[in-house]
Amino acid sequence: MKTFPAYRIFEENGQSAGHFVELTLDDLDPGEVVIQTHYSSVNYKDALAATGAGKVVRRFPCVGGVDAAGVVASSSDARFKPGDEVIVTGYGMGVDHDGGFAEYVRVPADWVVPLPQGLTLFEAMSIGTAGFAAALSIHRLEQNELRPENGKVIVTGATGGVASLAIQMLAQLGYHVVALTGKDSEHDYLKSLGAAEILPRKDLVMGTRPLEKAQWAGALDAVGGETLAWLTRTMQQNGVIASFGNAGGIELHTTVMPFILRGVRLIGIDSAATAMPLRRAIWQRLASDLRPQLLAQVAHSVPFSELPQVFPQMLQGKLRGRTVVGIKPTEIGS
Repeated sequence: MKTFPAYRIFEENGQSAGHFVELTLDDLDPGEVVIQTHYSSVNYKDALAATGAGKVVRRFPCVGGVDAAGVVASSSDARFKPGDEVIVTGYGMGVDHDGGFAEYVRVPADWVVPLPQGLTLFEAMSIGTAGFAAALSIHRLEQNELRPENGKVIVTGATGGVASLAIQMLAQLGYHVVALTGKDSEHDYLKSLGAAEILPRKDLVMGTRPLEKAQWAGALDAVGGETLAWLTRTMQQNGVIASFGNAGGIELHTTVMPFILRGVRLIGIDSAATAMPLRRAIWQRLASDLRPQLLAQVAHSVPFSELPQVFPQMLQGKLRGRTVVGIKPTEIGS
């Protein structure tokens, strides 16, 4: 049986380490659908998993990559047929099930989303888990009555993959977006995405009171830690926060005061475990009203062979936007 390249993560000296290997279809985890991967993408979670910087992978060895977009090669499930263009993001991909950093991926049919009309496979991975998390965050904020007329919406970690797509989506919907960033060189870039204001992190005065000046109707937080605690203290009455990241730390030190005196709501965003009906609905929105109009501005591509070089750059905060991995398919036969 012919082999194909994959970036597999192993446990070495008690931590994760990734390497390119050659696999066959028989080496992949079980599933009803085999997909010929055209593109994947690099997410913060992937960088943690591949470098051992975070305890992400739950089973070794495991092909990395939480995202994949490609064409169905074979399927034992009647919902999919060879040639169908599809997307798989989240679930156990790259964590406890072989993921998208391989020329072929095999997954349960219940994980597979048909590519929505209006998106190409490359665009789907330019969006990927990051864009899905951004869209899901906005969807949840809207469910909690956030509207453009309510006031300003702040996006933290603004140059990151999720945040840079969220800024576009919010601006397209008519929100006044404030981008919080520590990268002074990226102000023009963030404004080009739709940010109405830039809040440099160095100018941020967090204060120490249980309640600070009320500033934000909504917030999308990629940072966690002290930044998220500050957000809880500076939300307007009935303000709502979507929390989807922990780049600044996993602990949250705040008080109940924002929640009981201002009615602040803190919503956790878990894009990996989103149920399929909502998952499909979000992808439909990503192909319509939430489709980032400046997607080409936030996405850049790298060949599969250069994948390992991306991880340290991402962890060091040297990247902006989205990194798409071009994975050239090979024909598999006995």
